[in-house]
Amino acid sequence: MTLEILICTIDEGINSVADMMLPQTPGFRYLVSWQLTGKVASMVPAELRRPDVRVFTLQGKGLSRNRNNALRNASGDICLIADDDLVLLPDGLRAVVTTFEQNPELDFATFRYDSESDSKTYPDHEFDLHSFPKNYFITSFEIAFRRTSVQGRLWFDEHFGLGAPVLGAGEESVWVHDALAMGMQARFFPITIVTHNHPTTGIRCATNPAVVMANGAYLYIAKRHDHMLLRALLMAWRVSRKGDTSLPKALNWVMKGIDYAKSLPRPARPAQP
Repeated sequence: MTLEILICTIDEGINSVADMMLPQTPGFRYLVSWQLTGKVASMVPAELRRPDVRVFTLQGKGLSRNRNNALRNASGDICLIADDDLVLLPDGLRAVVTTFEQNPELDFATFRYDSESDSKTYPDHEFDLHSFPKNYFITSFEIAFRRTSVQGRLWFDEHFGLGAPVLGAGEESVWVHDALAMGMQARFFPITIVTHNHPTTGIRCATNPAVVMANGAYLYIAKRHDHMLLRALLMAWRVSRKGDTSLPKALNWVMKGIDYAKSLPRPARPAQP
C-alpha cells in the first residue's frame, strides 16, 4: 500500500518543498501541486526531480483550487493532505498506512500534529468522526484518505480557503462535513504524523473578517437546523473576546458569512483546471 503526500504550494514556496521531503523511502511518494500567479519563473527546482516526486502546475490562486488539483492527479492508495511548511515524521507516516491496512472500512481518517506555536489540544482516544467531541476541530494536514473513496467524488469547496474571493478559511471543515454527509466512514486516531511550527490561518487570523465570515458560512452549511442563530451569537462573542473587535461588528461578519453561504451551490464542484 502506497502513501502519497499531496503538497500544495504557491510561487516561491516550491523552493521549500524539498526541505520537508524524506529521503526516498519504499511506499512513500509525493505529489506537488504548484500554483503559479506569474510572479516567479516556472522552473521546477532540481531537488524535486526525483523518481518519487511528481509536480503538477496550476495557474491562478485559491488554496482549495490547489487542493483539488492535487486530488485530481493523485495516484497513491492512501493520500495525505500537506502544506509546504511541515516536518514529516517517518514513524507517523508509517502509522497512517498501518491504520488504513488495519481498518479496511475507513474512507478517511484524521490524526494529530505537534506545534510549538499552536495551543491545539486533542482527545487522547480514538473516536468516530460522525460524533465530534466538544472543542475538537480538524486541520487540513491532519487528513488522510483512501484515494478510491474520494477521487472524482468529493472536492474542496473553492468558495472557501486562502485566496478565495470572500471566505478566507474553513475549506477543510466543509470537506469533512461533505464527506460525512455522503456516508463516508471516518475516525480520529491520536497519532502524531507531522510537526507544524507556525500558527495556522484559523488561529493566526481568528479575528480577520474573511475568516470570521468563513466560520459563519460553515455554520450555515453544517448547523442551520441546530440552533444556528444562537450559535452565531456565541461565535461572534468568542471573536469579540479575542481582540479589539466589538460584538456587533463580529456578529455582522458572522451573519454576512451566513448570507453568503445561502447563495452558494451545494455541494460544490471544482472549477476546470
